[in-house]
Amino acid sequence: MEKIILFDLDGTLIDSTEAILESFAYAFQSFGGDIPSDTHIKAEIGHPLDMMFATLGVEEEHIWEHVSAYKEHYRKISRAKTVLLPDAKAAVALAKSYATLGVVTTKTAKYSIELLEHMELMHYFDVLIGREDVTHPKPDPEPIHKALSKLPCVTNNIWMIGDTQMDMLAAKAAKIDCVGLTCGYGSIESLESCTDNIFENALDAVTFIAKL
Repeated sequence: MEKIILFDLDGTLIDSTEAILESFAYAFQSFGGDIPSDTHIKAEIGHPLDMMFATLGVEEEHIWEHVSAYKEHYRKISRAKTVLLPDAKAAVALAKSYATLGVVTTKTAKYSIELLEHMELMHYFDVLIGREDVTHPKPDPEPIHKALSKLPCVTNNIWMIGDTQMDMLAAKAAKIDCVGLTCGYGSIESLESCTDNIFENALDAVTFIAKL
């Protein structure tokens, strides 16, 4: 394959909003805290959980117990309350026909693999890098560098497809090309500040890359 495409997960290929919101509510309720609004939580999706809880007002010494409670609940409900975004499977199948594929996400890799196996998508990907695989998550380039280190060497035609500014910034820092999607959690304005390649969904993105 002469191309590599790395996909973000939430807001790019899957919609796990219901599971995420419910798991945050469970974590805050577990420790007697007020549950932030859905709007505030969704604005932070794409960041690692510890950073999300910090931004949402959890004191530093209590962040990891909130993360643990979140993960405990999320794992129980994630399969039932996560769906593929429209045309996501078609996008991955098309991309696989001309490129080597990977996933770079701030979700926990273990749970991400379980989800993709449940959705019968994992076999399309040669690598998946999650939060526990790196020290510095997106927007740092480390997750992309780690994914590429496990894939065949390609000097150009390497792409990151994601729905947030963090995906775009990580790609730029890693010196690869990027495509922003409007079907997820990032604003169009934040994506436009990073790339001219903006599409509605993953299928439109991989169709665009196929022609290059």
